[in-house]
Amino acid sequence: MDPFLGWMHSKQNSLIAFLREMVECESPSDDAASVNRFTDLFADRLAGLAKVKRVEGRPYGKHLVCEFALPGRRKEGRILALGHSDTVWPLGTLRTMPWRREQGRLSGPGVLDMKSGLAFFVYAMQALRDLDVPVARRVVLQVNADEEVGSHTSRELTEQNARDSIAVLVLEPGTGLEGKAKTARKGVGGFTLKVAGKASHAGVDFAAGASAIDELAFQIERIRTFTNLARGVTVNVGTVQGGTRTNVVAAEAEAGIDFRIPRLRDWDTLRKKFASLKPRDRRCRIELTGELNRPPMERSAGVAKLYRTAKKLAAEIGVTLEESGTGGGSDGNFTAALGIATLDGIGGVGEGAHAVHESILEDRIVDRAALLAKLVAAL
Repeated sequence: MDPFLGWMHSKQNSLIAFLREMVECESPSDDAASVNRFTDLFADRLAGLAKVKRVEGRPYGKHLVCEFALPGRRKEGRILALGHSDTVWPLGTLRTMPWRREQGRLSGPGVLDMKSGLAFFVYAMQALRDLDVPVARRVVLQVNADEEVGSHTSRELTEQNARDSIAVLVLEPGTGLEGKAKTARKGVGGFTLKVAGKASHAGVDFAAGASAIDELAFQIERIRTFTNLARGVTVNVGTVQGGTRTNVVAAEAEAGIDFRIPRLRDWDTLRKKFASLKPRDRRCRIELTGELNRPPMERSAGVAKLYRTAKKLAAEIGVTLEESGTGGGSDGNFTAALGIATLDGIGGVGEGAHAVHESILEDRIVDRAALLAKLVAAL
């Protein structure tokens, strides 16, 4: 048996106990105190294994930068692993969605996205220590506190650490129950479109009004044409609100818009289309605000090479590692956009991220954690 596989088998129950402890330490993005309790727990677990630095992330929790003490005398370059401590689940979710270990699955809020990835990486580094495997690079794990809400306070730290790294490993869950690695992610952004019209009594003085809702509806029809499925560009008007009463011509209306782009060059095209929006009713004013929050993670030569390395190492332990692309974003979008070889989706294998059936497959813990150890040793 591969020594990493053997070591992980011997530690599987210990790893699961650590994962349970993390899942039961709830850490919703918008509760900084809860996130900080989680990061304290995580930092304590790394005592003796890594030097941990806390970085302020107000109004969110603190980010962690953890540098591991691994075998090997000379260290040239750095491997950056990326994870996040925050989850989408509000405090108290455990009451209705408790930790469960049954039917070959581990379930609970954040178990897949992405506390399992964090647990796997910690145990992978411990395996390198215990097996005395020399590692040629410095290894740093950055745990961000605001990934689920856009990484606004952690992005600069992520990019700073990535620039000095030869590779980035993103501990997000794999795709599907096969656990496919992610070698491409769409860029993610959003716009808010506000319309100011003119109020009037809908029965007494209808013509004097300029309906912001009517104007917004017209603009939405134009925005629908910005989606280009052949190119993978999607634009979704996800929220609409406006008006005050049914008998009042609406003076205000607003739409929240999500967009996804597979290539950075698509952003220029899409931005120009949104900038071209003009009111149909000249009595109305429109205001557009928004940006590209995460640039696309494009499948560059560096990304492809890193994936091939991981695929070969996975085959050595009897696992076929496939690749995939996704419309969702991660902190790997930032690092890949800098030209740093980035491999995403090598954390937990399961299903139900952000859903009540969130879970990981218990029989994919050992090979996944072993692959992370082998990958760090090989790079």
